[in-house]
Amino acid sequence: MPSPAENMKIDGQRLWDTLMEMAKIGPGVAGGNNRQTLTDEDAEGRALFQSWCEAAGCTMGLDEMGNMFARREGTDPDALPVYVGSHLDTQPTGGKYDGVLGVLGGLEVIRTLNDLNIKTKHPIVVVNWTNEEGTRFAPAMLASGVFAGRHTLDWAYDRTDAAGKRFGDELERIGWKGEEKVGDRKMHAMFELHIEQGPILEAEGKDIGVVTHGQGLRWVQCTVTGKESHTGSTPMAMRRNAGRGLALVTELVHEIAMKNQPGAVGAIGHVDVYPNSRNIIPGKVVFTVDMRTHLLDKLNGMVAELMDRAPKLCEEIGVGFEAEIVGQFDPPAFDEGCVNTIRQAADRLGYSHMDIVSGAGHDACWINDVAPTAMIMCPCVDGLSHNEAEEISPEWAAAGTNVLFHAVVETAEIVE
Repeated sequence: MPSPAENMKIDGQRLWDTLMEMAKIGPGVAGGNNRQTLTDEDAEGRALFQSWCEAAGCTMGLDEMGNMFARREGTDPDALPVYVGSHLDTQPTGGKYDGVLGVLGGLEVIRTLNDLNIKTKHPIVVVNWTNEEGTRFAPAMLASGVFAGRHTLDWAYDRTDAAGKRFGDELERIGWKGEEKVGDRKMHAMFELHIEQGPILEAEGKDIGVVTHGQGLRWVQCTVTGKESHTGSTPMAMRRNAGRGLALVTELVHEIAMKNQPGAVGAIGHVDVYPNSRNIIPGKVVFTVDMRTHLLDKLNGMVAELMDRAPKLCEEIGVGFEAEIVGQFDPPAFDEGCVNTIRQAADRLGYSHMDIVSGAGHDACWINDVAPTAMIMCPCVDGLSHNEAEEISPEWAAAGTNVLFHAVVETAEIVE
């Protein structure tokens, strides 16, 4: 298939201006954004995105989950579209680029094609996936999960936020509930551009991350049971301290993750201590272990070791241990053909690049179930994300979007 010439590049300044314009909607308190899903600010951001897409000659589709699909027609009415995009919703204290770069980078691909008067055989569709962050309505990647068949529509509609408001009701309230059935669309391929959300690319001095895999995940909810007693009057030798069990398992999780380097992580992020009083030895601690790696056998082995060793450690100090897996998905391997297209585009454009594993979940991880999919990453300063101080440079944004442009257009096939 014909490839774009190496001198074909996007308008980096226009892209940056578009990012800054979107960032005006739902401003945070410290320079970032608070544009949580299905809020009035989300609705306003969606309307701006639609106006830009329509000005670029696209038609807008909307499905029952509020996923937005801006379509630029191809020359072959029977050719499946090439999809490109990410999400516009943010964390409560989010940055200006997480997700947004992928959506507005897709828009810039369309604008550049228009500038160069290039036609493609396959249509190109820029997508804004609803509720990728999962911060207001859990879980993350909710709408792409429904699209890929991971969740049912009714189950998604019944998700509630901290105030008890239903996802389905809020989607209708902001006016972005479509009639198109979720998941009916067929894709030729999908590409997602995203900031790395980690420090590797910046530390290695690379322009582009070629994402080969996403991480698999296991969330193991653990309960350590001891005996509540007075911290001052209970002799040390007679204590059944559930807090000690937490401490031992915390160190065990770290040991297991370090033993499985490279490419494995593990930590305890959520802890509930009972009764959580200053002068009572904890009688119960409930906590969640988060283990991740892109290798399925390694991931399963890490969890198996935790399940084998943690009960024994707790038994030695006189406390009980129980655990269950409460969240999981296996590591996705992105399509080799799409990955190679990205790698070749970076080479053609002269950008330094390296293969990388995504440490976070993304909509592309679910879409990978139903279509050939791959991801491009650009560096972010100090690897900081999900933080209002999240920052990238205009040059990083342009480089990632240039690679995106070449990968998408080559896959959509230029018509001479």
